Amino acid sequence: MIPINARAAAEAQLTPDNQSRMHEANRQKGRLSMAFVLGLLKEAHAEEKRVALIPAVASRLTRLGADIRIESGAGLSATFTDTAYVGCRIELDRRKLLSEADIVLAVQPPPVETVRMMKAGAALISFVYGAASPDLVKALRDGKITSFAMEQIPRISRAQAMDALSSQAALAGYYAPLIGAVHMPRILPMMTTAVGSLRAARVLVMGLGVAGLQALATAHRLGAVTEGYDVRPETKEQALSLGAKFVDTGVDARGEGGYARELTAEEQAKVRSVLDRHIAEADLIITTASVPGRPAPKLISARQIAAMKPGSVIVDLGAEGGGNCEGTRPGETVAVGPVTILGLVNAPSMLAQHASELYAKNVANLVELIVKDGTIHPDFDDAVIAGTVLTHDGAIRNPAVQAALAAVRLKETAA
Repeated sequence: MIPINARAAAEAQLTPDNQSRMHEANRQKGRLSMAFVLGLLKEAHAEEKRVALIPAVASRLTRLGADIRIESGAGLSATFTDTAYVGCRIELDRRKLLSEADIVLAVQPPPVETVRMMKAGAALISFVYGAASPDLVKALRDGKITSFAMEQIPRISRAQAMDALSSQAALAGYYAPLIGAVHMPRILPMMTTAVGSLRAARVLVMGLGVAGLQALATAHRLGAVTEGYDVRPETKEQALSLGAKFVDTGVDARGEGGYARELTAEEQAKVRSVLDRHIAEADLIITTASVPGRPAPKLISARQIAAMKPGSVIVDLGAEGGGNCEGTRPGETVAVGPVTILGLVNAPSMLAQHASELYAKNVANLVELIVKDGTIHPDFDDAVIAGTVLTHDGAIRNPAVQAALAAVRLKETAA
């Protein structure tokens, strides 16, 4: 499977030719060495504060047989200093780390030039977003890198401990009402004073997945009057359990994999007619809707924004996919008339310490699935591994990414 250089003392006595033959034999048998080098990269994206491995989880993987190499400064933005990684080797030279690592860990998709520094047959575990990153996928394929895309973890019960999308979405949902409250010209809870009472703010959360439910819970704890909306009627009970009212539009848009399907034009019109009043009455709206591999659905129109109260705030967690609102600008805070729209991008990075802790545990659980008895041997018949692997042994294993790359080639040919 993934060729890993053995590091047992006995192997050190072998000639290079014999070592090479032994590694190839192990690869053919799908067996890998008892000791493997695990490399942790410092994130290349300037705005990314998370790190893929924290010290507490590093010690857990060391017991699994990992020889861990940390790129210097990898954890600083998430509050983890180099000295906190006890028992790990700190590397100043990224090229050296990548040339030796058998498994490379990262949060964001690494740059193509980073992938080209990795040794053939190594593994990458990170978010990849292959359908939107054809050049990166080609580099992974051509470099014979076995890549595991964390965004592709199947939504099955056995994979919940590896579900990085959910763990990070929970933190984004927590953060959204907090940052929204900072931008509001009023407070969230009801407050009684000597000169009268201030009424509680009304918070509407649109999209009741992991992020949306966490946003509802946080806003409720902060004292707001909360409402939740989702096109999947089964979320009603969850919203009610968090102390919120459920906005029922009478439209059922349950889709595959726990996501909502796209609405028809008739359904969209019906939903808008019901939501108009709730949007107009809200002081803070948090939108969280996303569809993997597609632009974020538009939930709030320019007409609806124009009808909102002065001083109202929209926090758009769908901004990375283009936004759930007309007027959203990813990564920017904009004023549309008297309404403020926050196009949040990478919200989990704002809570880098805890986001890194959760992500590192997700990654470690996947590594433990891949490594058995000190041997790196991914079982590609396993539903979790089969669903997560993107490239392996010079081939693209994910059908959706294959189709996306084929579409890119078709456009290039047509041009």
